[in-house]
Amino acid sequence: MMGPASSLIRSGNPQGAKPCERFLLSPTAWGQLPAALQQETELALLGLWADAAQVHACFLHEPSAEAVLASTPAAGWNYAALSPARPGAVRFERMILELWGHHAEGAVDLRPWLDHGRWNLRHPLAAKPIPFAGEAPQPEFLPVEGEGIHQIPVGPIHAGVIEPGHFRFSVQGEVVVRLEQRLGYTHKGALSLMLGTSPRAAVRYAARLSGDTTVAHSWAFSAAVEAALGVTPPPRALHLRALMLELERIHNHLNDWGFVCNDAAFAFPHARCGFLREGVLRAIAAAFGHRLMMDRVLPGGVAPDIAPRGAEAILAALDAVEAEIPSLMQIYEAHASLQDRVVTTGYLRPDLACAFAAGGHVGRASGRGFDARRLPQSQPYPTLRFDVPVLEAGDVDARVRIRVLELGQSIALVRQILASLPSGELMAPLPVRAGEGVAMIEGFRGECLHWISLDDGGLIRALFPRDPSWLQWPLLEAAIEDNIVADFQLCNKSFNCSYSGVDL
Repeated sequence: MMGPASSLIRSGNPQGAKPCERFLLSPTAWGQLPAALQQETELALLGLWADAAQVHACFLHEPSAEAVLASTPAAGWNYAALSPARPGAVRFERMILELWGHHAEGAVDLRPWLDHGRWNLRHPLAAKPIPFAGEAPQPEFLPVEGEGIHQIPVGPIHAGVIEPGHFRFSVQGEVVVRLEQRLGYTHKGALSLMLGTSPRAAVRYAARLSGDTTVAHSWAFSAAVEAALGVTPPPRALHLRALMLELERIHNHLNDWGFVCNDAAFAFPHARCGFLREGVLRAIAAAFGHRLMMDRVLPGGVAPDIAPRGAEAILAALDAVEAEIPSLMQIYEAHASLQDRVVTTGYLRPDLACAFAAGGHVGRASGRGFDARRLPQSQPYPTLRFDVPVLEAGDVDARVRIRVLELGQSIALVRQILASLPSGELMAPLPVRAGEGVAMIEGFRGECLHWISLDDGGLIRALFPRDPSWLQWPLLEAAIEDNIVADFQLCNKSFNCSYSGVDL
């Protein structure tokens, strides 16, 4: 990393984070960062967060896949905004203002998001929160000008079993001119619940940030703790983590493939994918005692071990999935009415995917091939054989096809892991001391990024868990533009962003 932004960050004072260093910049140096970022386009912003005294950012140098962290004191509660140089910073800056009270000077957008005016405190994570007992403000939406523009409000309560979120459509005829999301309805104070606790206690909250990604978030949190404390989990634990992670990817990709077809009124693939997913979930329950594998990944390792006949149940379920994928794909491709709904619909431009550093199926369907499993520290993946599929089409169909291709890769990975599963211990002890760590784990939506700082007593002083959806939700707004309202369900499900994962 030799660009102007990378050099500026590395000129700061190292703070000892592991395995990626964090550099503390003066407010003046941080103020120069937006201009430097505009000159170094290959430095992607992965996350932006704060604590009571500082603002932190994580960047990824795309060509080398090397991550680096930067921080600055929030002098006078202010810091220079990064959103003019990195559009993905917008929602992070809104969140920082509401939770910690740090104001991003020069920000593109600082409208309320998480705070709907229902809390009894303003800036609840600040050093001195402000009591609040006023009226809840009305949500603000950006104006849209043009002849015949009308608005369609949807949510936050939706039909079916779905998380709450508000969507405001500005429509001209049937064509969507602008979509804006208002989230925050599943805010649960996760950061407050985790602060001051031990890592072994806090991992339960990490596992519940987004229930469908419980393995990835638990692993990312645990890996950040292990990096901070210099702990390496036993080889068997690492392989079992990878096994659970791939099973999580498989059952979610099956679920999403079926639901995309269902939202196009084609019920047969939805029924078959649901049937196959149920078989996988039952095998998971037989192997690990929980259908979603919640609370199985812990700092230091895993618990419990895979059941004696668990591998046999998993392989049988995956055999059924693999046997049916070709016929399901043939049906998916052969129905012109379905193809008419998904091909060219919800197009996400590759330059936008790169600008927002979109990960997972959203990024890979639009040409961005980053996969955290390729990082050297993502053991045991460097010892396993797998490909990362990438497409350029960027539409609903491409996002479905990425899922199907990843199903095949994950099934092959599960077989490799089970065939080479080492024996040995499941847990490593955690020392009680201070430390700072960061980790990225490739969940089914993309990389889950966790940063943690421990005090001298081994308790959590500060932390931030970042779901992949932070950088994907804004892109859904872009993908739906110039599509008809009736195609929103298809676009939304092809992204399948998590509400809970970003509402914290």
